[in-house]
Amino acid sequence: MTTQAKQAGMRIPKWIWAALVVAVFCGANAHLVYVAITSQPQCLDHLKERGDEPGAFRAASPSC
Repeated sequence: MTTQAKQAGMRIPKWIWAALVVAVFCGANAHLVYVAITSQPQCLDHLKERGDEPGAFRAASPSC
């Protein structure tokens, strides 16, 4: 078997690569939407009173 015959048998068509890229892209976006819908960032622990240290911020409008 020649080198060209080996390479021809192992080549993956470009449309398979394109489908794989689209599937990964759609899967990643679906995961981001799922996390955005199911997370509740408004209920994280945060400072309740004004801090004296620089960089100690509190929530603008705490809801929990």
